[in-house]
Amino acid sequence: MEIGIEDEIVDMSMPPPLNGSMNIARNNDFGHNKEFMSRDAYLRNRYSEIDIEVEDSSSNQNGPLPIFLKFEDVEFKVKNTQLGSNNPVKAMVTKVSTQHTVEQDKYKRILKGITGSIGPGEILALMGPSGSGKTTLLRVIGGRLLDNVKGKITYNDVKYTPAVKRRIGFVTQEDILFPQLTVEETLVFSAFLRLPTNMNKQQKYAKVETTVKELGLERCRHTKIGGGFLKGISGGERKRTSIGYEILVDPSLLLLDEPTSGLDSTSANKLLVTLQGLAKAGRTIITTIHQPSSRIFHMFDKLLLISEGYPIYYGTARETMEYFSSLRFSPEIAMNPAEFLLDMATGQVDGISVPTDIFDDQESAHDSSKAVINYLQHKYKTLLEPKEKQNHRGVTTPEHLQVAIQVKKEWTLSWFDQFAILSRRTFRSRCKDYFDKLRLVQALGVALLLGLLWWKSSTSTEAQLRDQVGLAFYICIFWTSSCIFGAVYVFPFEKYYLIKERKADMYRLSVYYVCSTLCDMVAHVLYPTFFMIIVYFMAGFKRTVACFFLTLFVVLLIAITSQGAGELFGAAVMSIKRAGMAASLILMLFLLTGGYYVQHIPKFMQWLKYLSFMYYGFRLLLKVQYSGDELYDCGSKGGCRPLQSSPTFATVNLRGGLKEVWIMLAMAMCFRLLAYLCLRRKIDV
Repeated sequence: MEIGIEDEIVDMSMPPPLNGSMNIARNNDFGHNKEFMSRDAYLRNRYSEIDIEVEDSSSNQNGPLPIFLKFEDVEFKVKNTQLGSNNPVKAMVTKVSTQHTVEQDKYKRILKGITGSIGPGEILALMGPSGSGKTTLLRVIGGRLLDNVKGKITYNDVKYTPAVKRRIGFVTQEDILFPQLTVEETLVFSAFLRLPTNMNKQQKYAKVETTVKELGLERCRHTKIGGGFLKGISGGERKRTSIGYEILVDPSLLLLDEPTSGLDSTSANKLLVTLQGLAKAGRTIITTIHQPSSRIFHMFDKLLLISEGYPIYYGTARETMEYFSSLRFSPEIAMNPAEFLLDMATGQVDGISVPTDIFDDQESAHDSSKAVINYLQHKYKTLLEPKEKQNHRGVTTPEHLQVAIQVKKEWTLSWFDQFAILSRRTFRSRCKDYFDKLRLVQALGVALLLGLLWWKSSTSTEAQLRDQVGLAFYICIFWTSSCIFGAVYVFPFEKYYLIKERKADMYRLSVYYVCSTLCDMVAHVLYPTFFMIIVYFMAGFKRTVACFFLTLFVVLLIAITSQGAGELFGAAVMSIKRAGMAASLILMLFLLTGGYYVQHIPKFMQWLKYLSFMYYGFRLLLKVQYSGDELYDCGSKGGCRPLQSSPTFATVNLRGGLKEVWIMLAMAMCFRLLAYLCLRRKIDV
C-alpha cells in the first residue's frame, strides 16, 4: 500500500545558517511584556500557583496517547541525479551499457523493504553506517518524506493523517533553535504557541517548569541558546532543549536524529537516561544513532540494523549478539557490541570469525564484504522478517486507540492570538539588530558627513541647485540600498527555523510574515527619522514644518517600499548568496533609471523607469522640496528665473505629486503580497 505524501522542501539535517548580524537579543527575561511575559508574574507562577495547577491540569493527568507503530516493506527512492549529466553522450552511453529500464535509470532506491514495529514505553534504535538510510527511514516514519514511498506504515493501525502529524515530535540532528533566546524563553514561547487553548497561562507556565526540571535544564534556564559567534549553552544542554521544545506538547511518537552526535560519552549517557524516562511516561521513541557506547547500547529496547538500505537485523537489543552468534559470526577479541554491529553492516570482518561457506564461490572470495552483507540480508529475509510480519497480523491495536489517534488535537490559537505571541518573540530575537550601535553610528555618521558637505546649501545658482538635487538623489540611494539589504537576508537566514515550526503547525505563515514585516519596520522608520533630522537642517533645505514632515514622509515611504522589495527578492530565491546578488542587480537598475544620471532614456528602454520606485521617490522628493514658481539665479544677466525652467527639472513637473504617492504605496503593497506568495510557495508544508 502506497502512502501519498509531499516533497521535502529542504533537508532539515542541514545546520541553520548563523551569522553575527543575526544574533540579535540581549535580554534574558520577559520583562518587556507585563501581561504576557511579566518576570514577576512568571516567578509567582513558578513558586505559588504551579503546584496546584499541575495537580489539577487534565493535560498532565492524561499524558500522551499511546501509539503502536508498524512499518512493513517500506521502500523509498529518489531521482537519479546522474541522468542530469552535462555530457549527454556520456549519459546515453551509460544508459545503453547498463541496459537498465527507464524506471531504474530514473530513480535510485534508498530504502529497500524495511519491516518493524514498536510500542509505547519502548526505544527503537536505528543503526547502520553513514548513508545506509537511517535518517531517511526516520523522516518517512515522521511524515517528512511522502513522495516515492511504498509500503505500509500505520499508527495504531491507522494510516498517516494530519491528526497523526500533531502527535509526532521530530528532533533533527542539528538543533534548530533561535540562538538569541534563552532556554526558558524558547520553551515559554513554544508553550504559548503550541499548547491547547483550554490551558490557561498558569498551566502553560507549569508545563514549562515541569519540562525544565524533567530535562535537567534548571542551571542554564536563563542562558542564551547561542551558536556561531554568540556564546551560549553546551551541546548537551542544547540537545535537551530541542527535546524539551518537542515534548512540551506531549507527543505520542518522538523521533530523534543522531541525538548524541557531538556529545561526550557522559553527556550522551545522561541524554539516553532522559529518553528512558520519557519512554516510561508512555511515549514511543525512535532514534538514529551511529556508534553508541556499550552502556548506551544496552539502554535500547529494540534495534534495527540497516546496511545499504536493507535491514540485516531487527529485534531486541539484548539478543543481538546471540542472533549473530547463531549465524556463526562472533568477535575474536573484546569488542563493543555497537562496533561489532557496524562491522557487520559494512561487511568488515577483520577480527571476527565468520562461516567459511559464504566464500565458496569465486565472486564471493573476490569481494568478501559484499558476500557478508548479502548473506546477512538473506538470513534476515528467511529468519526474522517472516516472524515480524506474522506478529503484525496477529496483534491488533485496541479500537479506542484507533479512534483517538484520528481526533485532531486542537491547539491552534486564533490569528490575532498567534500574532500577539509571535510578534513579541520576533522583536525579542531581532532587537539587538534593530538597536545595533554600528547601525546607529552608520546612520548618524553619514548624516553628519552629508550635512557638512552640503552645509547651508542654497538654490541661488544653477550649479548650487544641481548640488542640492544631487543630495536628494543620494538620500534616495542610501535608504533604498540600506533597506533592501536589511530585508533581503531575513527569510533566507530564518528559512530553517521557519520550516521546522511550520512542519509542527505552530502558527500560520501569514502571521509570521506580518510579524516579521511590522517588527522590521521599526528599524526602517527609526533610523531614517534620525538621519533626516540631522541632514535636513544642516543642508539648508526649506525650513518650514510642513516641508520637513513631507520630506520625512517621502523618505520613509522610500524606505518602506525598499523593505518590501528586499523581502520579495529574499523570499523568491531563499538563498543568502543569490539573494544578495539579485538585490545588487536590481538596485543598480533602479539607480540608473532613477531620473538623475540619465534623464532622457531611449524609448525602447523607457519602460524600465516605470518599474523603479526610486524613480517615483526621487520625483516626489523634488516636488516636496521645490516649487516651480520659485525664483532662482537672480544674479545672472538674464535676471530671475522660475525653478521649473531649470534644465535640472526638464523632465519633472514640480506641480502635483499625489500620483507618485499612490504609485509607491501600491508598489509597497504589491511587493509584500508577492513576497508572501513566494514565501508560501517555498515554505508552506
